Amino acid sequence: MFHRNIKLILVALILVAAVWQFTESNIGNGIFLIFLSLVPLFLYFKNEFILLAFLQLRKQNFDGAKKWLSKISNPETALVQKQQGYYNYLQGLMLSQTNLLQAEKFFKKAIELGLNMDMDLAVAKLNLAGVAMSRRRKLEATNLIAEVKKLDKQGMLKDQIAMMKEQLKKI
Repeated sequence: MFHRNIKLILVALILVAAVWQFTESNIGNGIFLIFLSLVPLFLYFKNEFILLAFLQLRKQNFDGAKKWLSKISNPETALVQKQQGYYNYLQGLMLSQTNLLQAEKFFKKAIELGLNMDMDLAVAKLNLAGVAMSRRRKLEATNLIAEVKKLDKQGMLKDQIAMMKEQLKKI
């Protein structure tokens, strides 16, 4: 919605207003303004459109997620590096249903930019392994599956890893 620098300026202005309220002996208003300043500060690190796209993907609504991601006009300048990684990750997830070649580009860029959670990184690498298998690159797929196995600490991707290993044997 707002550029990331505007969010920081908004935080600074709200904090100045909070200090002013403290000097005027309006302690309650000052405390409220400090809590209010946390909202744009949170949205500086977590883009609101990416959060809404994640919620749509959770409901398996790919059209809704695409709609929210399309509202980010210029991700290179509007987002910080990790947010760009998640933007590319979400684009790759949506394209993996239809266009594997473009999805591969988005997943590689997401891994390059970085993802905060190991599980997201594991899913991106698992999808890349699937693309590599479909293009008959067995060695690359095997390496990616080994990395996914290391990243999957909770064992949530065990079934997918086992299924991919079975498919690798057939290649």
